[in-house]
Amino acid sequence: MKASVIIPALNESGLLPKLLDRLDRQTFRDFEIIVADAGSTDGTREICRSRGVTLVDGGMPAVGRNRGAAVAQGERLFFFDADVLPPDDFLERALAEMDAEGMRLATCWFEPDSDNALDELLFELANTFVKLSLKTDPHAGGFAIFVDRALFDRVGGFDESLRLAEDHDFVKRAARYAPLHMLESTRIRMSVRRLEKDGRFSYSAKCVQVELYRLFKGEVTEDIVEYGFGYDEKDRAGGADETLKRLRERMEEWRDEHAAAIRRISKEVTPEVQDAMAEIRRNFDLLKESVRAYLSR
Repeated sequence: MKASVIIPALNESGLLPKLLDRLDRQTFRDFEIIVADAGSTDGTREICRSRGVTLVDGGMPAVGRNRGAAVAQGERLFFFDADVLPPDDFLERALAEMDAEGMRLATCWFEPDSDNALDELLFELANTFVKLSLKTDPHAGGFAIFVDRALFDRVGGFDESLRLAEDHDFVKRAARYAPLHMLESTRIRMSVRRLEKDGRFSYSAKCVQVELYRLFKGEVTEDIVEYGFGYDEKDRAGGADETLKRLRERMEEWRDEHAAAIRRISKEVTPEVQDAMAEIRRNFDLLKESVRAYLSR
């Protein structure tokens, strides 16, 4: 068998069927689907049985991925999360590119499954970070890691002792034997439910905190930030992102300070400088309105 798709899951009855539908429509057919379930109580296991996928007992994501790999028959392992949406020709394109370029370890560009401009920006930044660090400090989210079975076995799979960033740790260790690549031929869409649950800025701050911990202290073996494995589609933050609230308040203060400064110096500068300052103020007001519009959704 050419490939095995492995999906760790916990209470994913809302989104898993959408991924399975996409996998059913794949133009490449020589692959199997394995779901490693961590004890779901919402019907996830029943969905797997009814769809004819291989079901194994899982645990936290690292455990689930390893348990899935233990029964996998494919020459290549494709690790997805339940909330991703690959295009119908994803496996065909990914396998063709990996074969043609001799890739043994890869990830791909991921886009937000939303029309929120802030989500697009955050995903763009995350993708750019992954791409720029391919050769120096390899990173890849566990929702999109593609690896040769032999390489997976050589590094011993995912480290189950880690509490967070076990995906980044895996590709970092695997990249010692085969470089990490970012596929050019295809990409996936990904749910923004984690951003909606934690808040865009708050979730981004958690990611930065984890990276700083890894940089200065090593891999994460303790709970340094709150992490919840498994989501309900309705599991969202009860209100607007608190960080954005504070940003809006501070922007109001900046605007008042800016207006006062303009009044103080307006009699001492040339018309050209006054016009430039007015343009800066207009741009600032546009930014403020964008934040307000986001918070008012």
